[in-house]
Amino acid sequence: MNKAPMDEASAMQEDAAVLLCIDLDGTLIRSDLLVESALALIARNPLTMFAMLIWLMRGKAFLKHQIARRIELDASTLPYNGEVLDWVRAQQKLRTVILCTASDRRLAESVAQHVGGFSAVLSSDGRHNLSGSNKAHALVALYGDRGFDYAGNAIVDLKVWRHARSAVVIESGTKLASAAAHVTRVDRSFAIPRSSLRLWAKALRMHQWVKNLLVFLPMLAAHRVLDPVAGVNSLLAFLCFGLCASSVYLTNDLLDLGADRLHPRKRHRPFAAGTLPLVAGPIAAVALLLVGFVLAWFVAPAFLAVLFGYYVLTTGYSLRFKRIVMLDVVVLAMLYTTRILAGAAAVRTFPSFWLLAFSMFIFLSLAMIKRYTELASALKLGKVTASGRGYDVDDIPLIQSLGGSSGYLAVLVLALYIDSTASQALYRHPHYLWLLCPLLLYWISRAWAIAHRGIMHDDPVVFAVKDKISLLLLVLAAIIVFAAV
Repeated sequence: MNKAPMDEASAMQEDAAVLLCIDLDGTLIRSDLLVESALALIARNPLTMFAMLIWLMRGKAFLKHQIARRIELDASTLPYNGEVLDWVRAQQKLRTVILCTASDRRLAESVAQHVGGFSAVLSSDGRHNLSGSNKAHALVALYGDRGFDYAGNAIVDLKVWRHARSAVVIESGTKLASAAAHVTRVDRSFAIPRSSLRLWAKALRMHQWVKNLLVFLPMLAAHRVLDPVAGVNSLLAFLCFGLCASSVYLTNDLLDLGADRLHPRKRHRPFAAGTLPLVAGPIAAVALLLVGFVLAWFVAPAFLAVLFGYYVLTTGYSLRFKRIVMLDVVVLAMLYTTRILAGAAAVRTFPSFWLLAFSMFIFLSLAMIKRYTELASALKLGKVTASGRGYDVDDIPLIQSLGGSSGYLAVLVLALYIDSTASQALYRHPHYLWLLCPLLLYWISRAWAIAHRGIMHDDPVVFAVKDKISLLLLVLAAIIVFAAV
């Protein structure tokens, strides 16, 4: 009658006598430390991409070692697989557990120190890449054939499981566990979520495509709404900017992982949270960019040139400009204005001085709101600086003053335009347009008031799209413009 409890006790004693080896990348953490460290180094100095190619010629282990020597990853912010981590900590109370990874020793020991409880760390050392067959041979040499249990997540781990007493499988389906069962006993498996279209849509920031509606402004301002060629070109321009912008968003997220993980909301982004594979990010970014540029050529060569300029500017922002005080917000305003220039190039016209001046001031104000919101959040969390930015919380009054002033200057530009010969040439009743001024004054003042109260969205453009009052004001503005035509 006591056979089952005795069998269970015997199994526990057997497990306790066999050490457990835990893989790191994709197993203990939902990320890859080689990709993480390479991206961190590129973010600090993009020219190191060329050095990495040279290092790789001397072997993958040498590449990992050279990258690890030059960066410091915060192990406490890495996206750990919570269920696996809890299980590992429970196992550490029962038997010897070691961390066995192909990552470089410097990074692996940093993780082991943060997690705690590991009896040893086996890793790549700059000469030998501890992966696949190399890992299997090292474990067999140390602990004997079938003398250890191994937890992993990849096809390459089958080479290790072939020599393990049992396997613990971490995967998003069942194929890997089935394959592992052909070479050893599978004791346990952990399910991780699959990459989904919803996650990719979030990573691509599809909701941010609303900003690209600015490419339609030149067509609307020139009163060419009924021109089919202008309409098709503007639609293609919208698509090209969306693809290019999504490529940049992916690049920005990949290069800003550390700062995003310290942010209360950005840490939930797919790459920062480890819910999308890092290695897929660069591939998707390049593919989106190429498709966007090819389509741009069919719109107009001039549009392609503007789109390329936008990409260079926004890449510069991701790599460097966003860390330079005040230059970052000016560049953000320029990026919005570039969309208007691109829309003009798509329909083969040139935007007026008034439209460009208005866009620079209004979007500079919105960029200031974005920074103000980040600093206000940092202040609430007791921080003195905004992560990844050049500002500190003492700059809040200055940003508030400059941002509000810039918004009111946009209203002034609008008022001067209404009283100019340019508006009189385009509108039969230009005096109706004066009603736009109080609407814009109210919207800017309200946006800053909401930011001051700490309830503004990270991105004020997204706030405007979701805010009912903002949408109502937009409808009223459209009615006023239509009446003035």
